[in-house]
Amino acid sequence: MPNPNPAVDKAAIRAAARNVGDGSVTEGYQADREAVIALLNDALATELVCVLRYKRHHYTVTGLQNGPIKAEFLAHAREEQAHADLLAERIVQLNGLPDFNPANLVARSHAEYDEAITVQAMIMANLIAERIAIEAYRQMIQFIGDTDPTTRHMLVGIMAMEEEHADEMRDLLA
Repeated sequence: MPNPNPAVDKAAIRAAARNVGDGSVTEGYQADREAVIALLNDALATELVCVLRYKRHHYTVTGLQNGPIKAEFLAHAREEQAHADLLAERIVQLNGLPDFNPANLVARSHAEYDEAITVQAMIMANLIAERIAIEAYRQMIQFIGDTDPTTRHMLVGIMAMEEEHADEMRDLLA
């Protein structure tokens, strides 16, 4: 019986799927896997540095009037941690190893760690870091193109959250 869907070669797909050692990475994966893993590890470092920066700002911001800003910093720290978790999971799905080595985080991070002491300086540092993350994700998305739709989709979602964070930091500066 002929295949009713000639665009999909079921026999070839089934045969290739039996190579289970590569997990979710199939023969059809078109991206440079090692390059994607390296990009994702740099993004992971960025997100972890952002978690630390937001946490520091959350714990060190003072003043009764700054309660909402303190809460915003904590919310962003949690969202950045969720981004880090997504990145680490994707690295593993691509048969890579997420690099959580603290000694390497700042050097690999796109954004910088910040020790600002005034509220305005904290907000400005976070806004700059968010803008750096947005541009870094945009470049990663462009590099990946259509070669890895799963990673691309994940990065687009993270970038959208970073854009929200940047808007929120800009609003706090007003």
